[in-house]
Formats: sequence, structure tokens, C-alpha cells
Amino acid sequence: MLDETESVTAKLCSFARAYHSNNDRNKIFDDFLAYDIMGKDEYEEIGQLIEHDFKAELYDDTYSFKNADIRDRLFKYILPIPLSRAAFIEKEVDKFVKEHGRCQYVICGAGNDTFAFRNENPNIKVFEIDHPDTQRYKLDKIRELEWIIPENVKYVPVDFAKDDLLTKLIAYGFEYREPSVFAIPGVTYYLTLPVFEETLDNMSRIASKESRVIFDFPDETTFLEDAPERVKTLSTITEGLGEKMKHGYSYEEIKEALSRHSLFVDEHESPEDIENNYFKNRADNMTAFENVHFISAGKAEA
Repeated sequence: MLDETESVTAKLCSFARAYHSNNDRNKIFDDFLAYDIMGKDEYEEIGQLIEHDFKAELYDDTYSFKNADIRDRLFKYILPIPLSRAAFIEKEVDKFVKEHGRCQYVICGAGNDTFAFRNENPNIKVFEIDHPDTQRYKLDKIRELEWIIPENVKYVPVDFAKDDLLTKLIAYGFEYREPSVFAIPGVTYYLTLPVFEETLDNMSRIASKESRVIFDFPDETTFLEDAPERVKTLSTITEGLGEKMKHGYSYEEIKEALSRHSLFVDEHESPEDIENNYFKNRADNMTAFENVHFISAGKAEA
């Protein structure tokens, strides 16, 4: 059954990247190492979870899921957010590095992210932050695959219930005066605004004035009675997996929260922008989620 060192929604995102890379010609984002780091067994478990209408108890290790039986559900509910979000984040990192020549890239809740092994720029120093158990599980996978961890990559185990983020990062070589990008993917969906602001405060405290904080968020239409069907369905799916969505943020709410922590919106992609930037003219009917936005925030002058 599903390993509990990483959330099921995180595993669904890993599956989305792996499936898309292996099966789709028209790539939104090509994580060509996603399947390898996930592994055949975990990939099969998540494929069956989707095929069995997200009922984990129906997993059968003698059975293999069929692509044709999950494809429509994948394209409608599972693929759009993680693929376009990853494309946005890495586009912003690339833009930042071209502007500054170097970058400390901090990935919060890195999970099975493979940027550290796909990246070919030695001027990007990567810090992967995760709970110690989750990170240990990933490092075991990396050893099994016999991948060589690049010298510019650091794995930082952080238990936010006990550890101070800045202290931990500095212990692993982070330079708080250096230009940095902090990515917080897929987190806001499950946090109230005050709790998310604690995350923004942590990022702002350790970010230099050139730095960026990148995240996605569901807007205020998420929990309306007339919200689109798939928005409601995705919320139901995640709640059934034990990860209940808690808040929908207005854009003004996000701007005000950022301002309270010396941050400002540098780049905002609305659902319409995301549709145009990543899904336009696709033949597979995959479309941007109607309620999801992307933000790249800058650090305001003191």
C-alpha cells in the first residue's frame, strides 16, 4: 500500500509529471526523471488509485492499471496544476538566473522534485527542504538509482514544529545575502491565511532584496456553490485522501499578505494567463484550472 513518508497529493503530482513525460508528445513540462525517482511500484500504486476512483484499499499488487482507463480523469483533474506550476516555477528560476548570473534555489517541500539532477547550471545552488522522514526516503531512492548528487545540491531536513528554517539553511551553506528564489508549490490549498503568512514571514526574513518567492494559490471562487464542477471535484478528492483544502484567496488578499511581510507581486499569472501560456491550442482538451493562480513575489526595499 501507499508509503506514508510523502502525502498522497504530492505523489499524485509526481505521477502527473512522470505520466506526462512518458506518454504525451506535446509537453507542457518535461520532467524526464520523474518516473525514475518515483519508481515502478509507487507509479503503479498511484495509477491504480486514480483508476479505482481514489480508493486506496482497492490496490492489488497482481494487477496493472490501464492508461486508457485513467487518461480522461488525469487530463481533467490531475495533470493541469502540477505541470503548469512546474513550468512557471522553472521559467521564473531561469529568468532570475539570467538576470543575476547566480541563484540559491530553495525548494520547500521538495518531495520527488528532480531539478537538482536536470539542472546543468553550476551557478544555481539548490537547497531541498523537507521533513526528515520524507527526505530520508528520497535519499534512499537516489542511492538505489546510483545517482551522483551534484556538489551544488544540499538536502536540508526541517521539522517546522521544532526547527528554525534560517538556522537550518545556514548550517547547510545558505548565504542569506545572496540572490535567492524560494519555491513553495502546492501549499496554500491546505492552509488558512494566517498559517500561510507564517511561511511568507519565514521566507521574507531570510530573503535578500533581489530575491523571489514563488507559489500558487486557489482563488476565492474555490468554495462557491457555483464553482466549476472539476474545482469542486478536486476538492472532494483531496479531502477524501486526508488533505482538506481550507482557503480560497482573493488576489487582493494575497497582495496585502505579501505587503505585510515586505514582499510585492512581481509576476502574476491568472487562470486566463495560465491557459494562454501553457494550454493554448492543445489537441487533448487539457485546460488550466479555473481557480488557480501563480505568483512570483519580490522583496521590497527595507
